[in-house]
Amino acid sequence: MSTSRYTVTGMTCGHCVASVREEVGNIDGVTTVDVDLASGRLTFESSAPIAEADVLAAVDEAGYVAVPA
Repeated sequence: MSTSRYTVTGMTCGHCVASVREEVGNIDGVTTVDVDLASGRLTFESSAPIAEADVLAAVDEAGYVAVPA
């Protein structure tokens, strides 16, 4: 199990959180996703390490920007 943390900017509501959670959750190997609106923190667990480019692309697809935390 691998845990990764990112900071997502631009989220303003629960829908934003749900969009990020859904896109990151669709990455192969991701098992759990937690997104905190107040802090912008994205934490997820995966069965194997996930390429940073895949995470950034998923968050971008949701309409936001992420940086490693």
